[in-house]
Amino acid sequence: MKQTAEIVTFALAPGVTEAEFVTLSQETERFVRGLPGFQHRRLSLGADGRWTDYVVWSDAAAAAAAAKAFESADCAAALMGAIAPDSVSMRHETVLWQM
Repeated sequence: MKQTAEIVTFALAPGVTEAEFVTLSQETERFVRGLPGFQHRRLSLGADGRWTDYVVWSDAAAAAAAAKAFESADCAAALMGAIAPDSVSMRHETVLWQM
């Protein structure tokens, strides 16, 4: 099985600060780390103001299960409320190589 990268890009909702969003993301750590197949996660902010949440899962099935579980997680509503809904782009890719 090959690892699957979940790549989500987005902008913040009006009025949400960088610091507030980083804190909200950190509050999801326990939930995400506890999901089967979790490998690692990175959050970055581009010069254009768009954010990228990059999560690597053990395989595509783990990524799909995590996305479903996140929908009903206690931490999900606050995080999703801080993101501009019309700005979200999510894709899954097969990891072919890493250093």
